[in-house]
Amino acid sequence: MNRQLTALFAAFEALLVVAIGVAIPLVPLTLLWGIQYGLAIDWAVFWRVAVDTWLLGHGVDITMMLDPETATQFGFPTAGAPFTLTIALLGFALLTVLLGVRAGRRVAETRYRIMGELVSLITFALASFGVTFSALHPEARPSLVQGTLLPTLVFAVGMAIGVRRTRNQMDDRGSSIRDWVNDWPATVRAVVVTALRGGAAAAAAVLTLAAVVTSAAILVSYARIITLYESLHTEVLGGVTITLGQLALLPNLVIYTASWLVGPGFALGTGSAVSPLATQLGPVPAIPVLGALPPGEVAFGFVGLLVPVVVGFLIGAILGVSARRTLGGRGLVLAAIGIGVVGGVILGLLAWASTGSAGPGRLQDVGPDPLAVGGWAMLELGLSALAGLFASLRKSPAKLDGLRR
Repeated sequence: MNRQLTALFAAFEALLVVAIGVAIPLVPLTLLWGIQYGLAIDWAVFWRVAVDTWLLGHGVDITMMLDPETATQFGFPTAGAPFTLTIALLGFALLTVLLGVRAGRRVAETRYRIMGELVSLITFALASFGVTFSALHPEARPSLVQGTLLPTLVFAVGMAIGVRRTRNQMDDRGSSIRDWVNDWPATVRAVVVTALRGGAAAAAAVLTLAAVVTSAAILVSYARIITLYESLHTEVLGGVTITLGQLALLPNLVIYTASWLVGPGFALGTGSAVSPLATQLGPVPAIPVLGALPPGEVAFGFVGLLVPVVVGFLIGAILGVSARRTLGGRGLVLAAIGIGVVGGVILGLLAWASTGSAGPGRLQDVGPDPLAVGGWAMLELGLSALAGLFASLRKSPAKLDGLRR
């Protein structure tokens, strides 16, 4: 493939990612426009809604202003006062990362890899600028700078992952980073590798269990969720559109559940709190999936706090089998601290990405507290991983001598 074809191919891949992301909300909205509204409304309204939804999914701030009729319909206290939506619908960001990985893998297989990467990123940035500019409106105005840069940054992360994985598979000479790490002292290398592997594995395990708990809560509250659907009085297409929007919120809900398991919980409005010990909710948006929220105190809710403790202990016990060959007592303590720090930072960053403003008034405070989630996760994962690392040691004289040293 020559330079021209590589450039065209890379540009097409970037445009395809943008098109898929915008089309997911646009297709049902267009069907809604044609079937339910009989083409009576300007289609540009539905285009702007689809673009705004895609931009929100990448963390772009959108300044909105509601007319009196809409404000009264949704029960908001004031109309005409601008407010900013900052909460990210992380399902779209996740989709962009996955499509970026695919694009990166395909570009990395060409002869002109660097040129292909640059063309893809520039094309994606121009496409993001174009769709953001097309959605500018006095009643809903996304940030043009953020709309250009943030989706491109998310796509660049996916591309970097895809390119790196492909290059590692194609290059038999190994990685320069891996070679540099191999030159470290054995003890330092063991501490760092154990901390990174353990922290990432612990955060992934907590998120996996949070996804299981979220699924169980939705199944148990199925009747309440259906009742909320019926109360909205939407037709089939409206229900499909609402469901797609909730799917975009699903990663947020999993992160909220992980914050609940860690302990601090999350908020659904100023003054509200959803935690393992108690739930205090005021008025919440009429989103059907929120029917899965516990209505009050959860019996044995404190048992959820055992999840990060058990996860940290198991991770420490598993990694301790290999770490004990190199590390003594001091090294195991440092490795446990590293596991707690890495796991806490990952969960804290995810909590930060999932929180924000979802509307005016009290809805400006939605999501978990990133510092609280990260701090508690560090403490719980670090201490339990320390116990797991030491529990994996065989109480042989050699090992006891190593611990004394």
